[in-house]
Amino acid sequence: MPATAEAVRAFRERLGLPGLVDVHTHFMPERVLAKVWDYFDAVGPLTGVAWPITYRHEEERRVELLREFGVRAFTSMLYPHKPAMAAWLNAWAADFAARTPDCLHTATFFPEADVAAYTEQAVSDGARVFKAHLQVGGYDPNDDRLDSVWGLLAEAGIPTVVHCGSGPAPGKHTGPGPVARLLARHPRLPLVVAHMGMPEYTDFLDLAARYPEVRLDTTIAFTDFSERLGPFPPAELGRLADLGDRILLGTDFPNIPYPYEHQLEALERLGLGDDWLRAVCHDNAARLFGLPLP
Repeated sequence: MPATAEAVRAFRERLGLPGLVDVHTHFMPERVLAKVWDYFDAVGPLTGVAWPITYRHEEERRVELLREFGVRAFTSMLYPHKPAMAAWLNAWAADFAARTPDCLHTATFFPEADVAAYTEQAVSDGARVFKAHLQVGGYDPNDDRLDSVWGLLAEAGIPTVVHCGSGPAPGKHTGPGPVARLLARHPRLPLVVAHMGMPEYTDFLDLAARYPEVRLDTTIAFTDFSERLGPFPPAELGRLADLGDRILLGTDFPNIPYPYEHQLEALERLGLGDDWLRAVCHDNAARLFGLPLP
């Protein structure tokens, strides 16, 4: 059953929020998104866990839905799976951001010869957040070709949302080890660990506690769907509270197998309080991206 704008609005109004800031939503060229949806369609028969796309709509309708939900800022998370793809994706994302003012201009990269040049161009063009997908891309974030990229993003203070946890399936370079080595070299790098780092929740919370510029997004975490696959350890709830200023709302819209408001309900039932929810669902990301606060 699709989410209702009324349910999301009720959540926002109860907390007194001017809107939501969702740092993990996917917009990409239609033929690329179609392949992503094909992947999720195939996951069920392979794993026995169905992953229906709840918001399988045309781009215009997907943007309309986020606005109906009261999402005041969102991203266009996109990522290459091979060389000679990232610069093209960045050009598409720049155009999407230009025609979608509530989208935070998103860019991406891949370890290849011209990565420094097109990343610098994306920053010059106004990119405000990057996406790195170590699982799909199959690369080590410590690849020498990326060193200048990480240095640039650390210096500019531009966050990168990085899928580095080993869920839903481990990759050669997923897990906390590669990211720990990266942060040892670039300790001021503003990384946002996607999906709370699931299933290695504890290890990525350790990194956030060690490095003040590391944040985590809530994408899919704590929902009924993810709790069946890899539950969040109850012993870590205290650290969720302690790090409440560095946890950001993410949902994976539109590629989620449940209604949008379920992510919000999952956060609320953690029982960490309204101030925590207000920070996670709006204020933390608003500060990170320089959005006006109420």
